[in-house]
Formats: sequence, C-alpha cells, structure tokens
Amino acid sequence: MGYIIDISHHQDPVKIDYDKLAKQLDLVIIRTQYGSRTIDRHYKTHHREFKKRGIPTATYAWVRGKCIPEMRKEAASFCDRTRQFNPTFWFLDVEEKSMSDMRSGVSAYVDQLRKLGVEKIGIYIAHHLYQQFNLNLDEVEAVWIPHYGRNIGKVDSKPAYPCDLHQYTSRGRLNGYSGYLDLNRPMNGRTIEFFTDEVKSKPQLKPKQQAKEITYIVKKGDTLSEIAAKYKTTVDKLAELNNIKNVNLIYPGQKIRISVAAKKQEKIHIVKKGDTLWDIAKKYNTTIKKLAKDNGIKDPNLIYPGQKIKIK
Repeated sequence: MGYIIDISHHQDPVKIDYDKLAKQLDLVIIRTQYGSRTIDRHYKTHHREFKKRGIPTATYAWVRGKCIPEMRKEAASFCDRTRQFNPTFWFLDVEEKSMSDMRSGVSAYVDQLRKLGVEKIGIYIAHHLYQQFNLNLDEVEAVWIPHYGRNIGKVDSKPAYPCDLHQYTSRGRLNGYSGYLDLNRPMNGRTIEFFTDEVKSKPQLKPKQQAKEITYIVKKGDTLSEIAAKYKTTVDKLAELNNIKNVNLIYPGQKIRISVAAKKQEKIHIVKKGDTLWDIAKKYNTTIKKLAKDNGIKDPNLIYPGQKIKIK
C-alpha cells in the first residue's frame, strides 16, 4: 500500500520530483484556499502533475467564515475553483474558531457544497477542538483527525475520537521531496478505494453518450458563477463555449449554451445472504449514508436477502 499525503503551496513544485514522489503514493489531498480570499498558489499545478502520473487527487480548504453567509460564500468559491479537477473527496479543514457557533457555520458550509452538487465531503478537525466545536459529523462521509504522538515520521499514536483518516505525522519523508510531508492512514475499516473513488476502474460511456448540450436563458440577477454551479460546470467552460470575454457581463435574455453530462443509469443490487450495507457500498464505490438515503433505509444494519438496493 502506498502513502496518502496532503500538500499546499508550502510544497513548492520546483522542489518536487513528481515522477519519484508519485511512485510512492495512493492519494494526494491538495489545498485550494485559506478562507475565500487566499488562493493556494500551486494547487492547479499539483493537481495536474499528480493526475498526469495516474495519482488520484482529493481537495481541502481551510475554513474561516465569520458568519453563515461567509461560510456559504467560502463553499461556493471552493467549489468554483476546484470542480474542474474532479477531486475524489472534498475536505473542510476546521482548525480555527472563526465564529462563535462553529457547528452551525460548518453545517452551512457543507449544505452549500451539497447544493452545488458535491457528494463526498469530509471534515478535518483539529484533535484539541473536536469536543469544543461539537461539529455535526453525521452529515459528512468522512472524518479526518491529526494526532502525532511524538511526531517521529511514522505512526506513533491513535486519535481519541473515531475517524476515517488519521494524519499521523507532519514530519514524514519520501523520495522526490527534500522537506517534511504530512502522512495519513485510513482508519475505521476504510480502504484506500473509499477515498480514491476508483476513478480509473469505472466503465466509460461511449462518446455519443458522454454529454449533451442545452440552452439556458439568462434571467435578471443571474451570474455566470450561479449558472455554472446549477449545471455542475465551471465559469471557464461556459465562457469558452459561449465566447464570453468578460465573465462578469451577461444580460437578461442572453442564451447560454451548456454542455451537461448524460444521466447515469440506475443500478439495482439484489441483497444476498451475508450481505451488509457496508459490503454493498464498497462494491459500488459509494457510502452507507448515501445508500440508506436513496433507499429509505432507516437502520443500515437491517437489510434482508432478496431486498432491492438502488445504486444511484
């Protein structure tokens, strides 16, 4: 099994031998922003270079909103800046008390990401703030906690709280980068596939099924960013497709061409004796929470042979 690292612009691309480093990795989690105003200087380069070498990339953003509207704004900018890289997981980095009620603030951030179409969301919560912030961790797919012990470059501790990903050192060393790296390991029975989404193994649609084009008529008050979010695309793609020079200038009645992905067909899994919802979620690269929600299952521990489980 390879390593899971998380990086930001503190790991300068000029100091990285991506070929050497990538050979040791299963996943890279890349920071997009620190709040909504500070954009990570190298996040685009990191995504492109690791993806070129076949390494799945996830993403994270440091949360700094001072009120509910600011939390939603941060979520929107995070989504708009990162969507083009199709990250396997989206993490909120919660290490700062930016508002008095962090629970409601982070919930608003998560809710906004959901509204923008993000499915696999996780929360990175500082170990010493876990109880104080009392975040609603049931509303996300994964919990990521840092806990280093003696911080000696290898596993030397275990978090006091349940988590799916454990950041076990900030002093890791790997070939291809001369500085220290954060190293992480799956916990709670999770496998690397849960975080990487097995993108490369998914069957590809035939070209004619991949996308279709629709036309959107701009209404008063619309922005290109809102339209992009609604149709799960990016401002840059809309601007290129419609030859829009200034993305801040659109007008009511304007026709916007939008390329949208074809709707995926729904699969049905027939429960066999011995099946668990965890097994089914793992097989179809989804989560127990999503399966339960999509199938109206109130108790994830109670499924029965012959039951039909919809996989959306």
